[in-house]
Amino acid sequence: MLVQLRGNAGADDLLFISRGGRSRSRPRGHDPATATHAAGLTDHLSPHWLRHAHANHALDHGAPIHLVQATLGHSSVATTSR
Repeated sequence: MLVQLRGNAGADDLLFISRGGRSRSRPRGHDPATATHAAGLTDHLSPHWLRHAHANHALDHGAPIHLVQATLGHSSVATTSR
């Protein structure tokens, strides 16, 4: 789904950008309504959904759970493995 939404965007282009065209700060990037609206995405797609999609995709493609744990910032692998 995300590949289709990219359009002509390059691999290094930002997904969530500010009005000034820069990367969104962490707090604003984690506000689903603000971030998805600013990115022109549908309301059901949120940064939280993107985190889950990333984790599932990584695990489905053989990434070690400890690596996924680190990228998600979980303190316990039990949280990641749910």
